Amino acid sequence: MLKIDAVPAFNDNYIWFIHAADKQHVLIVDPGDAQPVIDAIVQQNLIPVALLITHGCHDHIDGIEALLKHYDVPVYGPKNEFIPHLTHPLSACDALIIDPLFPTCRVLDIPGHTKGHIGFLIDSNLFCGDTLFAAGCGRLHGNPAEILFNSLQQIADLAADTKIYCAHEYTEANLRFAATIEPNNKSIQQRIIATKKIRQQGLRSLPSQLDLELQTNPFLRCTQTEVKHAAEKNSAQQLATPRQVFTALRKWKDSF
Repeated sequence: MLKIDAVPAFNDNYIWFIHAADKQHVLIVDPGDAQPVIDAIVQQNLIPVALLITHGCHDHIDGIEALLKHYDVPVYGPKNEFIPHLTHPLSACDALIIDPLFPTCRVLDIPGHTKGHIGFLIDSNLFCGDTLFAAGCGRLHGNPAEILFNSLQQIADLAADTKIYCAHEYTEANLRFAATIEPNNKSIQQRIIATKKIRQQGLRSLPSQLDLELQTNPFLRCTQTEVKHAAEKNSAQQLATPRQVFTALRKWKDSF
């Protein structure tokens, strides 16, 4: 089993460290800020192997240049977005070997939040950037809602025990929206209590797990009657398809 650590950055970002079996070599996911990454590397006597970038938002890439001044490592990221110092442009593939010390990586094309967004699936761990959040999903940034809906469906089809390593600590806020959508969902109520306890202890609410998301994340539950009715009531229109329900939910969440 991979050892995976979080390096907090900014107000609510997590930069993920994926450790090799020797616990010393690491892959670094979405380093939006270089200094906390460098501090963690020095403190733990780590050896960076590569930078993995899910998309081009500044809080995921702004640390790249400074890190490369300290460490000569490759940069893997989406081929359809501008990523500084990108050495390995990627789109969907099933068997990416980043380094022999690490398991084979599957790359997913999961656009919507941004045009070229990708995710990295390593063993049963999905590093999905800002596409899927715990109990929520990313904003659209001008892209059609259908694109993000299709990306989330792709994630929903993964194994139920897939661990979800998203990039932000948004869980409590997202659960408040989820409870508004499905006030009768006991799994959401239980998750609110559990997450509050975790956060009061100063712990992170991540990773999540896909089966929990399927029970509590409204953006993955657009076929559920209560979700559909809530979206129709808020949008004051009939919604014939799950895609239309998703579009209405995403618009609602933008102003929630």
